[in-house]
Amino acid sequence: MSINRGQQAPDFELPANNGQQVKLSDFKGKKVVVYFYPKDMTPACTTQACDFRDKHPEFESLNAVILGVSTDSLKRHEKFIDKYSLPFLLLADEDHAVSEIYGVWKEKSMYGKTFMGIERSTFLIDEEGVLVKEWRKVKVKGHIEEALTYLKEH
Repeated sequence: MSINRGQQAPDFELPANNGQQVKLSDFKGKKVVVYFYPKDMTPACTTQACDFRDKHPEFESLNAVILGVSTDSLKRHEKFIDKYSLPFLLLADEDHAVSEIYGVWKEKSMYGKTFMGIERSTFLIDEEGVLVKEWRKVKVKGHIEEALTYLKEH
């Protein structure tokens, strides 16, 4: 399955840190920023989450919800949220099924070893559930500002 701009974003349902099963379609009528990231508590992922946290009121003022997705467990998500006071939901995609649907489950390499993992990516979905923008192979520095600017202009 491929995901394309201008088309309905694939709906999904994942467990969230609030104890609920969260569906993308639960947020119809709001813009949704779905960001996929490799791992809780790692330096780049922590910076990204804290950048989203710091700009959260601006996203909210633009009728946008932020959802973070990784393959970490809910227990690990809870620790991450508590440690950094994250005001948005983190979803546990432990079997990486949603990551695969969105095309972010990729072969990666580090220190000469290859492994499968999440390629840092962000998707902006409009009020009707249509994918309007995607950022793949995201570099953390400046990304949240870029996403916020795009949201303000569209």
